Amino acid sequence: MTTISRRKFAQLATALSAAPLVGFGNSSFPTFSSPIDSRPSPWAGYSKATVIDFLASPGPFNTSERFTELSPEMVKNAVASGITAVNLTVGGGSGDVEGYFKNMAMWERELQKHPDALMKVRSMADLKTAKDTKRLGIIFGFQDCSVIGMDLSRVEMFRSHGVMIMQLTYNGRNQIADGCLVPKDAGLSPYGHDFVAELNKQKIIVDLSHCSTKTTADGIKASKAPVAISHSGCKAVADCPRSKRDEELKAMADKGGVVGVYLMPFLTMGPQPMADDVVKHIDHAVNVCGEDHVGIGSDLSITPHNVTEAYKTAHAKFVRERKEAGRAAPGEDEKIFMFVPDLNYPNRLELIADKLLTKGYKEARVEKIIGGNFARLMREVWG
Repeated sequence: MTTISRRKFAQLATALSAAPLVGFGNSSFPTFSSPIDSRPSPWAGYSKATVIDFLASPGPFNTSERFTELSPEMVKNAVASGITAVNLTVGGGSGDVEGYFKNMAMWERELQKHPDALMKVRSMADLKTAKDTKRLGIIFGFQDCSVIGMDLSRVEMFRSHGVMIMQLTYNGRNQIADGCLVPKDAGLSPYGHDFVAELNKQKIIVDLSHCSTKTTADGIKASKAPVAISHSGCKAVADCPRSKRDEELKAMADKGGVVGVYLMPFLTMGPQPMADDVVKHIDHAVNVCGEDHVGIGSDLSITPHNVTEAYKTAHAKFVRERKEAGRAAPGEDEKIFMFVPDLNYPNRLELIADKLLTKGYKEARVEKIIGGNFARLMREVWG
């Protein structure tokens, strides 16, 4: 594991933040030119609500495509989505400090290039500003913390650069905890307990998505602050390793946490997922956790999938490579190209809200699910 001094770490961060953008692949992510879905009587409450997708990106995400910069279409979709803020993954899957900072620097440049459309969020005041100015708030988050190594001081360093959410591990095992694909689930390591305590100290949200069952239970118990399961589903609805049992969902809710329902193939573990399947998971989570502890973490780009033949070929290769590398969860399918077709719009959270209202959910409950609950969690953890 790479070691690096505190001074060198800070120097590296500064240098990379100012460095020119380097090889992040091509910029051929397909754009989606269909208009925002319009209905005769859209819910007026959507434009007034604080809308939060607790795992999403204005750029390509969960796709084989990479990019060097946001296209005009991506920026347009980010604003048109009506989303107030997203938890944006800026690091995950390796212990490469330089790689993490290159990615963070890339997003800092995008924020500077599009100040009328995007803004960085690291406080509740920032979240309010994003809402008031109709910009997409960007919250930096990690999906794996291998990069911290055995040096807890790195938590504070990344916090100083705006990383406000940290997922303990991604599917596999690291020095902190076991992920959902580890056969012999040992949960949170002794060092992992110290790590969670440091996240609490630094007022960083503990994210237990992709974590094993025991890690999820251990993390909820170890954290003094409410935790997030930013993007997952209900195991009782679809028995996937990525999803959570009722026991952990209830324990999370009892401590004030929030689970974000994803828009992924794992909603059904077989058939093509549709919006009704998303609602099934939301329904179950509300029944188990209560309406104050359920949100949305789509795990998608805001710009919809445009499924061309070239996209299908690239996607199939992407899934195969993930399977070969042992990073894919059961249920990742080379033939499911558009994860939830009837929500394949930038304003998908508005469409989810419409679905819930049609089902009979009260407006106040819907406001909580599409963002209010995660906003409350952020306020409680960040202060």
